[in-house]
Amino acid sequence: MAYKNKMITNPVVGQHIKFLQTASDTEGKMLEMEASYQPYSKEPPPHYHPYQEEDFIIIKGQMTVRLDGKILLLNENDTLHIPSNTIHSMWNNSSSTAVINWKVRPALTTEFFLETVMGLVSDKKGRRMRSLLQRSLLANKYSRVFRLSKPSFFVQKVLFIILTPFAWMFGYRATYKKYFD
Repeated sequence: MAYKNKMITNPVVGQHIKFLQTASDTEGKMLEMEASYQPYSKEPPPHYHPYQEEDFIIIKGQMTVRLDGKILLLNENDTLHIPSNTIHSMWNNSSSTAVINWKVRPALTTEFFLETVMGLVSDKKGRRMRSLLQRSLLANKYSRVFRLSKPSFFVQKVLFIILTPFAWMFGYRATYKKYFD
């Protein structure tokens, strides 16, 4: 469970997240984090948040953002607002560490999504996370807070519903208690 000052790490891409305000701190109105990105981090898959908006402030370094297909470079003190349903991805394509302040409104279950994904990636350097069966369970569980831009949401939903019983059969789960400690 997320709590103020809890740190989670994605060792594969070198991202660290520190929770500043959680859903329980803000009565669900907001999740606030400080995230650091190692130099030349990988671009995450383009995605969107159907019911949430995000606000970013670059505290240190430079971040590259793909927003509706356009590339933006954000430098220290720059801000960015991403409305709900806006396809985007963000990464550090520079030679120094970047640090951002990141707010998600409303919080919904984003902190649980992030804890689960980063926990899975940390375990054995993400072997389980790369599984389509694992991804199908996460996509179903967290579709209110995170959706891939392609294929269409309808196609994803149908595919992931078909895959869900197989994922359960092979021992995959949408949540793992150990990541919420």
